[in-house]
Parts: sequence; C-alpha cells; structure tokens
Amino acid sequence: MVHTTTPVIGVSGWKKSGKTTLAVRLIEEFTKRGHHVVSVKHAHHEFQVDDAQTDSARHRTAGSKEICIVGGKRWAIIHQLDHEPEPNLEEVLAWMSPADLIVVEGYKFAAIPKIEVRAQIAFSKDKLAADDPLVIAIASDRDEPGERVPVFSRDDIGEIANFIVEKIGPIGRRVARARLAACDPVRPDKPRA
Repeated sequence: MVHTTTPVIGVSGWKKSGKTTLAVRLIEEFTKRGHHVVSVKHAHHEFQVDDAQTDSARHRTAGSKEICIVGGKRWAIIHQLDHEPEPNLEEVLAWMSPADLIVVEGYKFAAIPKIEVRAQIAFSKDKLAADDPLVIAIASDRDEPGERVPVFSRDDIGEIANFIVEKIGPIGRRVARARLAACDPVRPDKPRA
C-alpha cells in the first residue's frame, strides 16, 4: 500500500473508459465541498508540456535536465528522464503539495484504493475489480451485474464522492482552512477583500 498522510483515491480503467472525465468531475465535486485537492495524471506515452517554440523547450534541447517555469498564475518543473526510470507513484506523491485529498488518474495497478471506470467504447473489456482487491467501486456507463463491489453510474458524481468518503475515511479541510486562515487570521471563514 502506498504510504501518505493525505487521503488518496485512484481513478483507473482502460483507454477510452472515461477516466479523465470522472477524475475531473470528482476534483470539481470535492473542491465544491471546500476541500483542497491535488491530482496526479499518469501518461503511458511521451507527452510535451512545452513545444519547440517556447523558451523552456529551448532550455531542454540545449541540455538542461530540469527546467522550472514560473509565472504569475502557475509554475511547473519539467524533469527530463533521459535514461532514468519513471518515478513510482509513492515518489510522485511525496513531491505533491499539502492537500486534503489526492486524486490519481491512471496507475491501474498501484497499491491505492481506486474506482474502476468502465465504458462500452473502452479499448479493453478486462475487469480490473476481478483481480484487484483495492478496487472499491465501479463507475460504468452500463449495468454491471454480479460485481463484488458497488457499481455506480459514471454520472452519479455526488454518490461516488460520498462513497469515497465512507470508504477511505473522513476527508478533512485542514489545508483548505489553513489557506483561508492565511487570507484573514482573524476570520478564517472570510477571505480578505
């Protein structure tokens, strides 16, 4: 089991099952409930966060192994792996900022509690829940009779979120409250104007 003090929920399934849609909708739901949520997205393919025309891409192609891009609204660190192995989920979670909840998309076989997402159009019909005791529920676009875990419609976001809280334990708002308190230490429920 991955060890972290922050509650973690995975959203896993095969390509085209709707993982990203469910992850995004859960992030929105928990954010609306006042939680400070961070997320991890696993990609099985190469991805590019900067193209050949950006200054950061020029840094990378010149040989920089790590580039930190900082702007007024966001920042990112891009680490070029070259011949290094991909970091495991536990390493990635250790790099994350403090949060009330971490939503992990992908990492099908990670040792975290997860919601399996299924769809008629998914690239595989193999069922993760059959072999993975850490699958705590299924979110599907169709009926899934005979499953050992609860099955939800992929659109029942509130119910799925409630079930996650029930299964992984209460999700505090310690980080969200701390961020508000930093806005106004006298009235933590009221951000400064």
